[in-house]
Amino acid sequence: MEDSRFVLMGVLARPHGIRGEVCVDWYADSPAALQGRFFLQEGKAPPLLARAAEVREHQGRPLLRLEGVCDRAGADRLRGMKILVLKEDLPEPDEGEAYLHQLLGLTVVLDEEDRVLGRLDHVEFPAGREVWAIVTPEGREVLFPAVEEFVNGFDLERGEVFIAPPPGLLDIYLNDQEPAPDEYDGDDAHR
Repeated sequence: MEDSRFVLMGVLARPHGIRGEVCVDWYADSPAALQGRFFLQEGKAPPLLARAAEVREHQGRPLLRLEGVCDRAGADRLRGMKILVLKEDLPEPDEGEAYLHQLLGLTVVLDEEDRVLGRLDHVEFPAGREVWAIVTPEGREVLFPAVEEFVNGFDLERGEVFIAPPPGLLDIYLNDQEPAPDEYDGDDAHR
């Protein structure tokens, strides 16, 4: 079971160079949290307090060197560890902004139709892109690209987030029709 006191901020990826730096798949806008108190978690093990020796940016992504890690082998052993921050350590979001963990569980509303699509269940980050997994009342999962042009806002008090999906996206997930059968009968080997 996940510890609700923590927020997932990123994952340690591959080593960078030979000095113990590791690339970070970072899910927040700013890597500033790496300058303060943060924790590392391997699998389901308890989170352990970590301390940055150095943080710098390289090609748009944070590079982190932890205290006590000074070579490539040490950095490689960190691969896949989650970077967690206590919710209490996060600064208050600016007006009109929210942290991703605050949106989880909210009702997702199709803004133009004012129709409930489902509930924001979890978030994935394939190739560093934020993708929301929305579960419909029927139990279907819709993978939604959470980019500014498709997310219209949220109301934390009402428990709603408003989206405007690109044309055709919902058809991929919600179309009840079976795909048309392949007309190829197997007899023509030279198609």
